[in-house]
Amino acid sequence: MENFKEKYDQTCRTVMREIAAALDSVEASALERLVGDILAADDVFLTGVGRVMLSLQAFAKRLSHLGIRAHCVGDITEPAIKENDLLIVGSGSGESVVPVAIAKKAKQLHARVVHIGSNPGGEVSAHIDYMVRIAVRTRLYLEDEVDSQQIMTSLFEQTLLILGDVISKIVVDERNIDLKELWQYHANLE
Repeated sequence: MENFKEKYDQTCRTVMREIAAALDSVEASALERLVGDILAADDVFLTGVGRVMLSLQAFAKRLSHLGIRAHCVGDITEPAIKENDLLIVGSGSGESVVPVAIAKKAKQLHARVVHIGSNPGGEVSAHIDYMVRIAVRTRLYLEDEVDSQQIMTSLFEQTLLILGDVISKIVVDERNIDLKELWQYHANLE
């Protein structure tokens, strides 16, 4: 490949610039509400599909490291969701069939439901308490989305992953957690 190093450097700068713009699009007040709900919940459940679910699985693992009971919907060890629980629905479009159905069911069971996504008008909006918007390019190509030169919805999935780590860092700071103490929650059968 010709000029590979130059292409690599340029691509890295593009991706990092896009992620920074996506994180800047998140409304702090909605994120503050989400952090409060995570800390107040008995259990936190997370659902999505595809690469979004992979980002949410990483977030669930990090929440577990913080001593927060977190579960990915569909896992074999998933408990029942209850009234004092929180469901986090990840869906850029807010239209993915499975997350919409799960949000609807969680609301019927009186759990709090938050949507992290890009489309505030998605079908899931009928079944949520509020939204944390990452205003990035989705398959819907809404006018106010942060544009991306990346493949499909990569920017949403990347930003969701990083946002999970940002939230986790805020929780650590809020709870004044000693980072060395977190290792007690790390898997130790590896």
